[in-house]
Amino acid sequence: MDDSEDERYRAPALDKGLDILELLAGVDGGLTQAEIAKKLDRSPNEFYRMLDRLVRRGYVTRLDGDRYSLTLKLFGLAQLHAPVRRLVSYATPLMRELAETSQQANQLVVFDRGSAVVIGQQEAPNYWGISIRVGSHISLFDTGSGHVLLAFRSPEERQMMISEHVRSTDKTAQSAEFFTRLDQIRDRGYEMMASMQTAGVFNLSAPVRSSDGKAIAALSIPYITVVNAPSAPDITRTIELLLVTAEKLSHLAGSAVGSSA
Repeated sequence: MDDSEDERYRAPALDKGLDILELLAGVDGGLTQAEIAKKLDRSPNEFYRMLDRLVRRGYVTRLDGDRYSLTLKLFGLAQLHAPVRRLVSYATPLMRELAETSQQANQLVVFDRGSAVVIGQQEAPNYWGISIRVGSHISLFDTGSGHVLLAFRSPEERQMMISEHVRSTDKTAQSAEFFTRLDQIRDRGYEMMASMQTAGVFNLSAPVRSSDGKAIAALSIPYITVVNAPSAPDITRTIELLLVTAEKLSHLAGSAVGSSA
């Protein structure tokens, strides 16, 4: 396509919006409207309505009143793309094997537009187990999956995820102790906590990581003690099985999510 055709098919408003998104994607801490205009060599007044629409549509958020920062909505949209479907297809046989060896149900969870979302579910092989429907939205703050998704992200990404979660739910911002716990989870390599939804259940959760170490998903087991199956693995052995499976899936995740070309 030559220059005349480029001019013929220009969409100035779309270009302006994409310029803003691409600019904000490359900075930490956000930019003011004036800073955006300066970096793009435009008048600040040119960006007011575009920024307002990007905020209202959830692609950009306002920080401290006058600074604009990119949200994770574009990341959430990418989660719906073919790479995540490939991730689920890779995960399914591993999750099935984990269910058989642990005799527990398990789920695969990703962050999507303010929530932790279940994208894969494997039933326990026996009568008893805890199931969560695929497509269910669960909390970042009081679930093992949510904790892991936050723990294995940078402080800036954590804060962005938390801000989106608070806006999309009735949850409130968390205390300093919560962030200390996230650091402990990262150091330990997994989460183990009593369920805050169901008595007698322990949430066991491990990260599925990309090549840069960030969690792209959480693999979780809602562990219950199976009293009528004495050969079933105890919670310590179940954690070991979970970690091995999450590591195997992490090796596959690079090709499943990292290469969409």
